[in-house]
Amino acid sequence: MESLSLTVNGKPVSAEVEGRTLLVQLLRETLGMTGTHVGCDTSQCGACLVHVNGDVVKACTMFAFEADGAEVTTIEGMADGDDLHPIQEAFRTHHGLQCGFCTPGMIMSAAALLKENPKPTEAEIRHHLEGNICRCTGYHNIVRAILAASGQPVPERTATATADA
Repeated sequence: MESLSLTVNGKPVSAEVEGRTLLVQLLRETLGMTGTHVGCDTSQCGACLVHVNGDVVKACTMFAFEADGAEVTTIEGMADGDDLHPIQEAFRTHHGLQCGFCTPGMIMSAAALLKENPKPTEAEIRHHLEGNICRCTGYHNIVRAILAASGQPVPERTATATADA
């Protein structure tokens, strides 16, 4: 077992973990942060995305001890109490979710994109989301939500846009 200390969603935490413990396991199983999902166990789906020291990371590919001393933000840390983060609110308003399983990873990915590129084009958003898999929505409303969160006009949903999504 190894001792580690990190800051998760602004709060200092300490834990004892085995060397093989993944960050996603620490967050979900030890710290109870179940908003970070495990979707594929192969680093393909993006459901486990978190921010580590400001960088977006797939928590299923990072050992917990690698986060020792780091600042980690999970989906639970995005809202301010009962007030949703603007990206979360945009996902709600623009129906950027269906089953919701991929949503935490999508939101964490969108936050990283908007930090890097505050006014991305639709093509840039779609390219950025290539590391996230959604099996329900067709991505159209996710893209609309990210455009809205960036403060840009949101195109109306059309039959053509739905077919192309």
